[in-house]
Amino acid sequence: MPTEPRPIALPVTAVTCLEDRALVERTAVLDLEPGVRRVRLGPVSALAVDRTLHAELLSDHPASVLDVRIVRAWTPPAAGPPGAEDSALRRRAHDLEEERRAVEQHRDRLRSRLDLLGLLAADLLREIGEGAGSGESEGPRWHRELDRVDAERDARAEELRLADARSAALTAELDEVRRAVEAAEEEPAELLGHIELTVEATAAGPARLQLSHLTPCALWRPAYRAVLNGDTVTLETEAVVWQRTGEDWSDVRLTLSTARSALASDPPRLVEDRLRLKDRSAAERRTIDVELREEEISTVGPPSVLGLPGVDDGGETRVLHAPAAVSVSSDGRAHRVPLSSFATRASSEYACAPELSPLVTRTVRFDNRSGHALLAGPVDLVRDSGFTGRGTLDFTAPGAAVELSFGSHDDHRVVRHVEESRDTAGIAQRTVVTRTVRLRLSRFSPPGEEGERVVVLRERLPVSEVAAVEVRLRKEACSPVPDAVDEEGIARWDVPLPPGGHRTVTLVYELSATSKVTGL
Repeated sequence: MPTEPRPIALPVTAVTCLEDRALVERTAVLDLEPGVRRVRLGPVSALAVDRTLHAELLSDHPASVLDVRIVRAWTPPAAGPPGAEDSALRRRAHDLEEERRAVEQHRDRLRSRLDLLGLLAADLLREIGEGAGSGESEGPRWHRELDRVDAERDARAEELRLADARSAALTAELDEVRRAVEAAEEEPAELLGHIELTVEATAAGPARLQLSHLTPCALWRPAYRAVLNGDTVTLETEAVVWQRTGEDWSDVRLTLSTARSALASDPPRLVEDRLRLKDRSAAERRTIDVELREEEISTVGPPSVLGLPGVDDGGETRVLHAPAAVSVSSDGRAHRVPLSSFATRASSEYACAPELSPLVTRTVRFDNRSGHALLAGPVDLVRDSGFTGRGTLDFTAPGAAVELSFGSHDDHRVVRHVEESRDTAGIAQRTVVTRTVRLRLSRFSPPGEEGERVVVLRERLPVSEVAAVEVRLRKEACSPVPDAVDEEGIARWDVPLPPGGHRTVTLVYELSATSKVTGL
């Protein structure tokens, strides 16, 4: 079975980047001959996963692929100057070799010059002998010419002596540096892979080959840039791609996917879940044990983790395409790839939750008009004054509302003060806990500023899960009464503030529990 003498280039033409790996597609045109032939293609990345290797011929040529495999071999690194990743010893050895080569070239030129000067002196002595034999007498000129040739030969001989000494010193230092490199470092061999393809053809002609495989050491994460200009928000979606596969991706079709191929092959394990019942004791029947706890409102997507998070796709595989060809170097650095951009009108408010933070922030809300789902990721916030900070964008379906905070305003201040009183009332000896929350809101405006600014205050009330505990808002004691209270117990006020204005908001609510309740 004949084999191609030289490897055929197999460039990367398309890449599907997954959460922690990449599906690489390669294409090449093969000039086939009748019969069975083994074709060697590459080189390719040695990190290619063998069991994912797939090759097929896309043309109508009467041929078929009999076998495909990856063959790896260690090869010495290519000759060339040391790079930025090489050590200082290797760079010093390279500099000494270059300098010694320059000195040797200078020595060769000096030797050639001395040889020419020797020929010139011989011709001059022959001329003097011939002139003296014929009766010519040009003593002053002959003395002058001989002195000039001897002076030139002495000067070049001195330069040659210095060049020999410098060459010997460079050779000694280079030998010492090479011994240090051999003792401290080892010349790493490079692992290269080639594709060996066995093809059977019934007729001669070109055939287009497509080959694909998975490769680790490649990943992507979404990133965004939000620009607020008046009442218009421009949101740019980008993909940050890292890859260290050993080969560059040059002008490839890039596809971003949230598929997790590694998890699909591992089914969940089924374990027993036993429920045991027991009778309550007399003390447990007489009392109801409750406690106050903080519970975060659940949202779509996996919980946050420390470090580089995974791609939150809302539980459904999402696929995004780069609009143009992309080049990503195999340097392990972050490469930003633009995906989409849209501009839309947005509504904004100045909001504050004093229990969490005393800062008043500008919150912007708008609809997702990108045409695709916005995956969870960091977002750079830009306003008229420039870059203002970085926030987080949660998973947002197409057409759903997006909420972003564009930083705090230092000209606002909110002070929160809480008072609590406990009392027992009624024949049933109910415990009543009264809490009073006072919010003092101030606006510090520079001279000449005009116009009111509405600040949205939010304060939460406890939500009871048992009938023995009741929560009641005392509207008659609130000043002013909240504009709205939602089912999660969040009270809201829209407070207008003129320049330099001050307002005080008071919230009063009661927690009432029967005598059986403990832990309140």
